Amino acid sequence: MKKTNTIYQSLQRLFLSAFFLFILHSCGVSKSVHHIPEVKQYALEIPQVNKINDSTYSYNQNYLTKNKQQLWELYIKGNPLQLGYNNGALTQKLMQEQEEIFFSKVEGFVPSKFKQNLLSSFLKWYNRKMYLNVREDYQAELYGLSQYSSDKYDFIASKYLRNLYLHGAHDIGHALQDLAMVGCTSIAVWNENTEDGDLLIGRNFDFYVGDDFSRNKLVEFVQPEDGIPYMSVSWAGMIGVVSGMNKEGITVTINAGKSKIPLTAKTPISLVTREILQYARTIDEAIAIAKKRSVFVSESILVGSANDKNAVIIEVSPKNFGVYKVQNTSKVFCTNHFQSDAYKDDVRNQKHIKESHSAYRYEKLQELLQEEKKLNPEKMAAILRDRSGLKDKSIGYGNEKALNQLLSHHAVIFSPQKRLVWVSSNPYQLGEFVCYDLNEIFSEKGLQHNDFSKSQLNIAKDSFADSQDFKNYEEYRKVTLKINDAIDNKEMLPDSFLTHYQSLNPDFWKVYFLAGKYYYHRKEFSKAKIQFEKALTKEITTVPDQKTIEKYLTKTNKKTGKL
Repeated sequence: MKKTNTIYQSLQRLFLSAFFLFILHSCGVSKSVHHIPEVKQYALEIPQVNKINDSTYSYNQNYLTKNKQQLWELYIKGNPLQLGYNNGALTQKLMQEQEEIFFSKVEGFVPSKFKQNLLSSFLKWYNRKMYLNVREDYQAELYGLSQYSSDKYDFIASKYLRNLYLHGAHDIGHALQDLAMVGCTSIAVWNENTEDGDLLIGRNFDFYVGDDFSRNKLVEFVQPEDGIPYMSVSWAGMIGVVSGMNKEGITVTINAGKSKIPLTAKTPISLVTREILQYARTIDEAIAIAKKRSVFVSESILVGSANDKNAVIIEVSPKNFGVYKVQNTSKVFCTNHFQSDAYKDDVRNQKHIKESHSAYRYEKLQELLQEEKKLNPEKMAAILRDRSGLKDKSIGYGNEKALNQLLSHHAVIFSPQKRLVWVSSNPYQLGEFVCYDLNEIFSEKGLQHNDFSKSQLNIAKDSFADSQDFKNYEEYRKVTLKINDAIDNKEMLPDSFLTHYQSLNPDFWKVYFLAGKYYYHRKEFSKAKIQFEKALTKEITTVPDQKTIEKYLTKTNKKTGKL
């Protein structure tokens, strides 16, 4: 089983490598390699950015600033091409930092030139059709934004193509969610389930590609020349939307479904949700937009609507489409499996429900809503920050069965009818939630003195962020890397080191499993057996994880002659 798992993991890593390598080596095929969008129809003024200080920049009525919670706030307006230029000019340093962080991952994913060459024929055609599935105005915006990308990677592909293809990275991360890049949770409540009866939505965006990537969060306020003004939360260089709300009170959040590994890139899901925010005023309009776009992974889009005072889940995949609407209740939960009738017989979805942590988190949401009948923004934040398992069981910090997996890129709370949104600050979703009022930001008088937030409505920092347990968790994460390296490189560690490691996160199954693996590979089978047995007493994240531990234990018992 060890060999099978290793092969399976290697294939996953190779495919992810393939995607990144496409960005590195892509010369495309046919028109795609030379494609440049038509932008002559757009009026353009090259931005001359005014640096006010090290964290505040402006150009006409466009702003970039960093608030005291260390969130970057961006306000841009204009036609598609101008939006791209304004965005790029203001965020150039941040965008190039994100690009550097992203591409630095490639070396770890691709161990040899031979494998690069082996994959090259696949990589040349993978994204060849993406530009055919992206709106021309978004291509123009991406073109403007890409003019501020780093020159460092020009030998790889044009700035525009790199920028376009990077918008598919999120989709690939979702397709390969077994690599623990994603595991999001969203919830919508209204009527009897909120204190004021208004619609209230919360979400954790658990998309993880490293601490550095998550450090510079960008809260973006966009006033397009055509369409509805909107806000979103993501990172510099991203024009798509993973969490956002428009001035009409439409919200979108995306959660991964279980996908086959896609063989052809089509419309990145973040550009579908961007289109919904820019052009939809009702749920029906959002559904119509999603239905006409061809996607290349499976995704749940939770859409909230102030005008409908309702929320639904649009479930999209390359070959299917469904809408989940609740009946006789005023709450919607969304984790990482599909719920609509369109997917009730989907074998892949059913397998995912049984084997992943999605159903567990769904049940945890149900449990918390039984305990807390009427939510407000502060209570919603407490739900998003919850680290416990079912029945308040301690399941270890970082367990993906928890709503708060302590790896979230961001958390967001929306009050669509009031046009209020709260965005979490570091670390994870534990920092202060900063409140923004879209009525004021997108008012006729416009943004005044780049004053974005309504600090009097902010939600306080979670006290856990200052606790010893949190410090231990952060140390646990670092030590985990050392133990994995010791296993891979057959290095020797003192028993006291492993004991200390387990004391940092004692309720988490993985600290015992890794200790067991360490002893197993050192042929200390009696010690390995003890650790694997301890791991099996904990709340294990997935069925495949459970089976892996059990098979290690079986092999260990055979080695010790106790089977």
